Amino acid sequence: AWMIIIGDGFHNFTDGFAIAAAFMADVRLGIVTAIAIVAHELPQELGNFLVLIHSGFSKARALFWNVVSSFATLVGAMIAYFALKSFEQYSVIFLCFAASSMIYVAIADLIPGLHKRTSLRESALQIALIGFGVLSIAVFRLFLSH
Repeated sequence: AWMIIIGDGFHNFTDGFAIAAAFMADVRLGIVTAIAIVAHELPQELGNFLVLIHSGFSKARALFWNVVSSFATLVGAMIAYFALKSFEQYSVIFLCFAASSMIYVAIADLIPGLHKRTSLRESALQIALIGFGVLSIAVFRLFLSH
């Protein structure tokens, strides 16, 4: 359980760093980055909560420690803001690392999982969800480009 809390805290810290760097590069990029990270974090935090309960934590204690580890996002964002403010020209480099880590997760973790489900129904659902993701990017781009 403590490995989940500490690991998730570090993960949330780096998410906060990515959000702050994105906002410093462009407000629209920051909004899209924050939305993407929230969409990614909701199921992850629910999973962490269930792991903590399964590890013997009460619901209240699991929720408390899940919220505590989530505050690392704010800490990471604040540190990034003040650190990158002095080195604003390097924020683009950090954004490249953040984007490449998300691409790596998709390639190494998500895509192999998609190949394990081969039924026609599951494949259609996967294609629909990928299409929804592409559509959501197009909609965000349309609304945030003005």
